[in-house]
This record gives sequence, C-alpha cells and structure tokens, in this order.
Amino acid sequence: MGNPNPKRAWPHVAAGAAVPGLMIAAILAIFAFAPTERTMGDAQRILYVHVAVAWSALWALLVTAGAGVRYLVGRNLAWDRWSQSAAEIGWLSATLTLVTGSLWARSAWGVWWTWEPRLTATLILWAIYGGYLLLRAGLEDPHRRARTAAVLAVLGALDVPLVIVATRWFRGIHPAPPEMEPSMRAVLLTSIVAFSALFVMLIVRRRAQLDLAAALAALEEKLEV
Repeated sequence: MGNPNPKRAWPHVAAGAAVPGLMIAAILAIFAFAPTERTMGDAQRILYVHVAVAWSALWALLVTAGAGVRYLVGRNLAWDRWSQSAAEIGWLSATLTLVTGSLWARSAWGVWWTWEPRLTATLILWAIYGGYLLLRAGLEDPHRRARTAAVLAVLGALDVPLVIVATRWFRGIHPAPPEMEPSMRAVLLTSIVAFSALFVMLIVRRRAQLDLAAALAALEEKLEV
C-alpha cells in the first residue's frame, strides 16, 4: 500500500486542528468574555450553547433531506451515506437542544418542560430523527432503505420552518430572538460557528466510516462468490 496522498490528507489535518481551536475559543468566549446577564445571571450562558446546537439540528435535517433527494434522483448509495451521517449528527444536535433548553427553562421559567409551540416543534424534530434512524435499522435492503429514508427525511424537513416561525405564528412563552449587546452577539456567533464546524467534521468523519464499511461489505461479497 502506498503512502497517502498529502494533497488529499491536508484538509482533514487542517480541520482536525481548526475545530478544537474553534471550540476552545467558543468556551472561553462563553465563560470569560460574555458579560453576565442581569436577570438570569450565569444561567443565561446556556443560551450560547442552546442556540448553536439548535441551529445545527435544523440544518442537519435539511442536509439529510437534500442528500436523500440526490439519492432518489441518481440511485447512488453514496448520497444515502451522506444522509445517514447527517441524520445521526442531527439527532445528537436535537438531543442537546432539548437538554440545554430544559436547563434554561428551569432557570428562566421554573419548569423543566412545557408544551410551548417551539418546544413542541423541536420535540417533533427530535422524534423525526429518531424515527428516521429506527426505520433505517429495520430495513436490510440498501436501496429500499435509502428510498424509504429519503422520503421520510423530505417529509420531516417540513418541520424545520415550523420550528423557526413557531414563536411568530403561535403564542407561547419561548422568547423571540432578543436584542443583545454587541459582545453577547459576538459570543453567540462564535459558538454557532464552532459547533457548526464540529458537527460538519463529525458528519464527514462518519460518512467516511460508512464508506469504508460499504467497501468492506462489497469485498466480502466478492470473496464469497
């Protein structure tokens, strides 16, 4: 086996170095740079993580659906592996969204959960991810699994705009995007960029793992013939 092509390896090396740096910068910004909010105190710092992972949960479902559409167009299982990778990381993001949201709600509203419109829409988002992954686990034929999962992802993506506009269309106690001090806005943006970069890297790494698994399965099938 020859040496790896350095031209192909350097983006992975660069990403592996940049993402930890971004995460460290985000953590330092949240706890050292962001001012303490006068009403909620330090509990408000949860917001910087909550918004970042919630944003990732939304775009990951759009990636899942988009890759699913590409599979339906070309029947190329490589796109299905992108879809699966994005869905797995999206489920993680949605789970973190619900956890951090509950922690914030306990501090802000005195309850861990309330059936408020945006919270309910986010719970539906989490359930869509869960249903998608369970469906994949229950189907063995690769193309049938990819086809069915793609349809579910496209339908599930309809929940994304509902999550976004829930506070505008329906009355609820979840706050609309608040006015923030410039320093708070800068910290929030840093956190969004850092977590988005982390989840993109995880999607790429997971997709590479699925590619290797598919190649190994194809090789084993040839050896059995």
